[in-house]
Amino acid sequence: MADVTILDRPVYGIGQAAALLGLRHDRVGAWLDGYRRRGVSYPPVIRDARTGSDSVTWGEFVELGYLREYRKARVSLQHIRPVIERLREIYGVRYPLAHAKPFVYDHQLVMRIQEEVGLDPSLAIVIRSGQQLVLAREVEAYLLKVEFADDVAARLHPAGRTSPVVIDPEMSFGRPAIRGVATERLTELYRGGDSPEFLAEAYELPLEHIRAAIAFETQLAATAA
Repeated sequence: MADVTILDRPVYGIGQAAALLGLRHDRVGAWLDGYRRRGVSYPPVIRDARTGSDSVTWGEFVELGYLREYRKARVSLQHIRPVIERLREIYGVRYPLAHAKPFVYDHQLVMRIQEEVGLDPSLAIVIRSGQQLVLAREVEAYLLKVEFADDVAARLHPAGRTSPVVIDPEMSFGRPAIRGVATERLTELYRGGDSPEFLAEAYELPLEHIRAAIAFETQLAATAA
């Protein structure tokens, strides 16, 4: 597959990816590598085959975030796997959900694939709204957090586009950061006694960015709990 290098880059361990996405470790492992339950083996959703690797590439991380949106709606992701497989085959890329085209340019193609594999309309990536094809709510939620460059997911805005917090695989080792400063570091210092005003001056960041970092890490910790 002629994939894009940045998407193939290992960035996280499964535990770190799970923490950043607010998911259980075992669930992330199951989506990546499949699982076995009551004597039945279930194939991976993200990977095209089991690898046993604990490393999570940037492409896998982006797709995990997309699938998380569906899990919020309590959708079984195994039903979406055939669509991912067909998109992978058609585009010749390993991580089709980390590319813009299925979401932005080819609604008709994705709709046709869904119909080919018999995907339930309630699980669809693209749905019919009257005479138009539109993206499902879960996909819209995903796209609001993804920043594409040359049609490839380049960064994530985990708290939304209005927040300065970004996740960039080429910055701060993929940790959430603001202008290259990890939000985890800023929050540790704040909890250690440094005031937001002091941190803003020390790191030459606007005060509201410091507060955004603290709010993001607080929410992340609450989700993990």
